[in-house]
Amino acid sequence: MSKEIITDEEFEALLSKYDYGFQKGDLVKGIVCGYDSTGVIVDIGAKTAALVPIKEAKSDNDTPIEEILKKNESYEFLIIKEEDEDGKFLLSYKKVATAYNWRELEDKKAADEVVEGLVTGMVKGGVLVEVNGVKGFVPSSHLRVKTTDDMVGTKLELKILSMDAQQGNFILSNKKVYAEDREESKKDTFEKIQIGEKIKGEVVRITDFGAFVNIGGVDGLLPLSQISWKWIDHPSDILNINDIIEVEIIGIDYDKQRVSLSLKNLEPDPWIEAKEKVKEGDEVEGTITRIKHFGAFVEVISGVEALLPSSDLADWQTKNNKTLSVGDKVQTVILKFNPDDRRISLSIKEAE
Repeated sequence: MSKEIITDEEFEALLSKYDYGFQKGDLVKGIVCGYDSTGVIVDIGAKTAALVPIKEAKSDNDTPIEEILKKNESYEFLIIKEEDEDGKFLLSYKKVATAYNWRELEDKKAADEVVEGLVTGMVKGGVLVEVNGVKGFVPSSHLRVKTTDDMVGTKLELKILSMDAQQGNFILSNKKVYAEDREESKKDTFEKIQIGEKIKGEVVRITDFGAFVNIGGVDGLLPLSQISWKWIDHPSDILNINDIIEVEIIGIDYDKQRVSLSLKNLEPDPWIEAKEKVKEGDEVEGTITRIKHFGAFVEVISGVEALLPSSDLADWQTKNNKTLSVGDKVQTVILKFNPDDRRISLSIKEAE
């Protein structure tokens, strides 16, 4: 069987068809375009519209989805599944909202602030409450009232006793109110920090899409894509709770009091090294890091991934009667190298 050689124009068309800059675990901004029976259609700047399934858009059944994610409005979303055969991404709004709500409640706990909770149910040993969209529990011993009858629907002033997002553990008290206020300290931090500044912080929480790092009383978000130049599946592959790390401030939202951080910016950019070490026509050995329907990503230099088209991958596997998997090493040739766009295209045929 003759082998079909991909021309430069055909490969450029392949690259333009698949925007592989988006990754699972990325936090992206998108504009709500519309709705269908499966969920919310969102434009995140990819080749096709992304979808937020109904269960990933809201946590309750009472509020219409159109009121939670309003058409033509911009929101933050978490990519929970990379593109399917149609190039469509799956997003979650609920996970992002819940993560930020947990973080805000952790800030309130650290500041010993009083929060308001709505009683949603009564169970043995206490009552269930909802605070900022997060479900919690108030033990009977921490209620000021002697009986929990007819409490559903009432609002309580509460103090957070303990919370563990990983275990979904959120315990509050209606009895204790603390006066200490750390808002001034937080405000002072926002007045001092600057974009580009390198600062040490403590990892206080790890989520699917990144980690929260406390920098002087403010929890900054370190996204998954900003943790390492190398491909990682989860922040816990590299980070642990209570780790003290140095990060760079890459974004500040003063209105929402949010800070974006980067860990990989403190390491040498591997694409600069690649520009000096490799060129088109070079034979390189790489390790397969990910396999998608349009091809395989091959790490040719530590932290630098190149794309091997699916046609090359399939031809090699057919010829050698062997299936390539993540972690396998392959001999390839660099067909095209665009360091400015951080894109390398490979051929396994040429290497043969």
